[in-house]
Amino acid sequence: MTVLAPSALLGRLKRLRLGSLAAAAVLAFGIGAAAPAKAQVELGAGLSLSGSVAATTDYLFRGISQTRNRGAFQGTLELSHESGFYVGAFLSTATFLATNARQELDIIGGFRFETGPVKWDTYVIGYTYPGYTAQPGQFELSYLEVGVRGTVDVGNDVSLTAAINYSPNFFGRSGSGVYLEGGVDWKIPGIDVTLGGRLGYQFIDRYQRFGIANDGYLWYGITLSRDIAAGFSASVGFYGTDLSERECGGLKICNARFVGTLTWKF
Repeated sequence: MTVLAPSALLGRLKRLRLGSLAAAAVLAFGIGAAAPAKAQVELGAGLSLSGSVAATTDYLFRGISQTRNRGAFQGTLELSHESGFYVGAFLSTATFLATNARQELDIIGGFRFETGPVKWDTYVIGYTYPGYTAQPGQFELSYLEVGVRGTVDVGNDVSLTAAINYSPNFFGRSGSGVYLEGGVDWKIPGIDVTLGGRLGYQFIDRYQRFGIANDGYLWYGITLSRDIAAGFSASVGFYGTDLSERECGGLKICNARFVGTLTWKF
């Protein structure tokens, strides 16, 4: 896999429309949506169960629409143990051009622990697409990733996070993939609103097979989230990539957009 030199990566960063990002942050701040608290059911023997259901105006994965710019319904379920081990699943509607894929089911297993001020999450994710059948000229969509994420609190209201994921054969059998992400979350004092920002870069070995014109792409997101009541929370965000429509196979799925999500946790 070809990795961009630092100067090339800086060039990608300069292509982002920073003015649009700032405007989106101001608009989202005015709307004032929500940071959900984690809910869970204690099962005994150190086990707990948590989950959620959500409706969103678009299912974005690392800045790219997985529903061809349409809304999606999603759900999560996680069984965790006080030792730090957990297993879980994520289910969402999905639609990819010229395929019969209509849903995504991810199976997740991992271990959470702490060293000093850093909270770690190590995990394995299997991305599957039940019902999908590869037609002539198409490739299998399912793939596997391993990763680690570290989070540290900076004061009482700010946390920083960074992650790295690796896939030996990424989506669509597009070869090895490395994903890097950094982010910050700020719980705005007095109003129970969390402002979050994420910046990620996805390197893809066989990028032509993936469907983009470069060996990697940058994505960004700015969100505001807030708890509502009775387990409900809402969020609004502005997301985009540094891929033009031409570089994204002529599709609008990489374009910048606002996304709103309503979530109920149980």
